[in-house]
Amino acid sequence: MASLLQMGSPLIYSNALVKTTQRPQSFTCTIVAKTTPGSESSFVPRRSANYRPSLWDHHHLLSVKNKYTNVKSVRERDLMKETVRKMLEDERSTHLDQLELIDDLQKLGVSYHFEREIDNILTFTYHKLDQSKFREYEMEYDLHANALEFRLLRQHGFSVTEDVFDIFMENCGKFGSGDIIGFISLYEASYLSTKSDTKLQNYIRFFATQQLRDFVDTNSNKIFASCDVEEMVVHALDMPYHWQMRRLATRSYINLYGKKPNKNPVLAELAKLDFNIVQAVHQEELKYASSWWTGTGLANQLHFSRDRIVENYFWTVGQIQEPQFGYVRRIMAKLYTFLTTIDDIYDIYGTLEELQLFTAAFENWDVNRLNELPEYMRLCFLVVYNEVNSIGCDILRNKNINVIPFLKKSWADVSNAFLVEAIWYKRGHKPNMEEYMQNAWKSIAVPTILIHFYCVFSDQLSIQVLETLSEHLQNVVRCSAFVVRLANDRYINFFQDELARGDVLKSVQCYMNETGASEEKARVHVRQIINDMWDEMNYEKMKSRSSLIPQDFVESVMNLARMSQCMYQYGDGHGSPEKAKIVDRVMSLLFNPILLD
Repeated sequence: MASLLQMGSPLIYSNALVKTTQRPQSFTCTIVAKTTPGSESSFVPRRSANYRPSLWDHHHLLSVKNKYTNVKSVRERDLMKETVRKMLEDERSTHLDQLELIDDLQKLGVSYHFEREIDNILTFTYHKLDQSKFREYEMEYDLHANALEFRLLRQHGFSVTEDVFDIFMENCGKFGSGDIIGFISLYEASYLSTKSDTKLQNYIRFFATQQLRDFVDTNSNKIFASCDVEEMVVHALDMPYHWQMRRLATRSYINLYGKKPNKNPVLAELAKLDFNIVQAVHQEELKYASSWWTGTGLANQLHFSRDRIVENYFWTVGQIQEPQFGYVRRIMAKLYTFLTTIDDIYDIYGTLEELQLFTAAFENWDVNRLNELPEYMRLCFLVVYNEVNSIGCDILRNKNINVIPFLKKSWADVSNAFLVEAIWYKRGHKPNMEEYMQNAWKSIAVPTILIHFYCVFSDQLSIQVLETLSEHLQNVVRCSAFVVRLANDRYINFFQDELARGDVLKSVQCYMNETGASEEKARVHVRQIINDMWDEMNYEKMKSRSSLIPQDFVESVMNLARMSQCMYQYGDGHGSPEKAKIVDRVMSLLFNPILLD
């Protein structure tokens, strides 16, 4: 695949995957014909966000070929898998060797092949820890090994106390700046903190961050024998691994791992080949999603809305990347696309009267009342109604549970949250921070997304879990929703654009209005809330090993938060993907294979 080229203002890819349309320079108001039933000749003013049309050409998406779909590639990968499996089971390996191998497998994106072996090793590691007496300090104390062990155990939901770092805190002066690998591991471990981990939050993270920054400042002009060390530090400071979108982190780490002098060549080649094979799976799913979206006709009818099927599919890869979950990604791509479209109806186009009718339609969930809706809303509601009922029927058929009442309620909830924000905007209401967040964590649609995800993803559905999800009682869902909402609010640099197209004030502005704080202080405040939410999610992950909530579901909830920080890290990656590095990220994950040795 060709790389992104800038030629004036249009974006151009030589393979024509990306269209070359100009971005409008300003927001405009348009006058369009009647949309309310019974008033055929009326005209009403409509706002337009002037969103750029889709950057991706449907016909060229369908033409994408991938040579890694053949049986030969899969057979080669499976042979290498067995070699790596033997490495995991090698009794001659030291404990640190095992931990580092597990860490590499995770970061290289192939740990899903070895879940049983990894869980056995970490379970054994956890049970052999003496929780009342930790290792005595020795001159050979290995900061890297202890921090890595702590991080891996907490990542997998084991309840390990932060007291394992007491030895380090008591003797931190003996750890010179030369132990940069140890400080990277310590820094990464600090992001697995919970709200009760005051040492990790108040001292260890700050100390490790400062050590890494000093390393970069001191060595920025030096030539390293192993250039991967400085790259590892810079990458970690940009965003800790625990917060990174997993598939994007995998692509980066494959490149980094290839530069290591002590790399395992079999593992390196397995990671590359597996990445390409999984990419081929994702490409076929994207073709399906693009064809489905084109077939709905919604993009042509609702011209004011964001046409973002590729970006919406990209969200699903961030939420769950493994190849065996293709059905889940297909369903979730539809859901993300519906929510994008309906959000734009509420934010941009609909009058308050129309939006109240639209909300009532979702509350009643009655297709026989279509004629009560404005014309432009009818197809949208009908497509959503049919797809959601189809999902419910599939689940009833395959899992013998009627989830349609829960799915219906989630749409009523999110439409009501959208309506609240529309009323705020149209009436000029400026909410305070608490009022804004009480509605915003629902209007960001995470509860709706996750109740659908739980239904299609979980093999053993629980009515109790469905009820708590439906009533917004799951704390991990609320925390993820806060991160998704605030990541958008904090990182986005288009506040004036958002206000112009009809969005309410965001959290940063709400906090500024309420407290008189500067924009910078407001962003710091929002950043702290994001940190706090991650602490809560880390705690919920540890609880999930002994709760009704499946661990892999909790991980997908956290993945949604990670995906938001990927999508909004450099701007509005959903509304303006060409400005926020999202085009490059989509190309690297969905279209550009990794060259094999």
